Amino acid sequence: MQPPLPGAPTSHTPAHYGSTVSLTTRRAVPRPVEAPVLGRLLTGRLVAGPGVGDALRVATGLAAEGRAVALEHRPGAADDVAGELGALVAGARAAAVGDCEVTLPVDRLTEVPALAADAARAGLGVALEGSSARVDALLVELPAARAVVSSGEADAVGRCRALAGGRVRLRAGRGAAARRAFVRCLDVLMAGDGAPAVATSDPRLIAVAGERAAWHGRTYDTWEHVMPWRIRPAEQQRIAASGAALRIAVPSGRGAVAGLAATAGGLR
Repeated sequence: MQPPLPGAPTSHTPAHYGSTVSLTTRRAVPRPVEAPVLGRLLTGRLVAGPGVGDALRVATGLAAEGRAVALEHRPGAADDVAGELGALVAGARAAAVGDCEVTLPVDRLTEVPALAADAARAGLGVALEGSSARVDALLVELPAARAVVSSGEADAVGRCRALAGGRVRLRAGRGAAARRAFVRCLDVLMAGDGAPAVATSDPRLIAVAGERAAWHGRTYDTWEHVMPWRIRPAEQQRIAASGAALRIAVPSGRGAVAGLAATAGGLR
């Protein structure tokens, strides 16, 4: 009769003897962060803040550094959209915001032409964001405005082809199909006679934009990069140092805070 096997030393766990179950360690399951809490954490970091004053404060600071700015103020669902954007335009007139465009969410506004006229008097450009039908109809009345086109739209390439002679801000959509459409849209816009703005923080798409611009003989003063505030700052510095035009998109408003919190927190 053989003697019994020795027991495990008290300083060891069953894992030392081939067991697949650890009795001493257990990973804690991370708890989801509530959207209001996450929104407060993001405010001032990736979103200027919920108020018009927050947007103007950040824009003034960027202008002092010589940066062009795109103010993307998104009021909350229950907020006075026209009132907040009117206050933003009026505040920008009094502030030193330099080369600045204001994005107007056209599907939430009925006063777009009046706001665009106020912006022009304040020395601001406007970018029209919203449904393609509404944006394209307003461009007839506001030919100097910039149209925001997402590469995730169903007919993004067709829209870019129709608008290639004007001012388009091409925004990168999500997913492989949207990235492919983004590249096709770049080809169309860079070959046109307009002034495209390329809105992406993806280094691969930024590189492709530069390649397409060079292929079509574009000089730096005929197009620009648009990148979000405080996203990939090293890449922003590299672009600026290269001599290329760069505009910093500054999100603000309760809608921007809630939207970014939902994206970052994985909320639906």
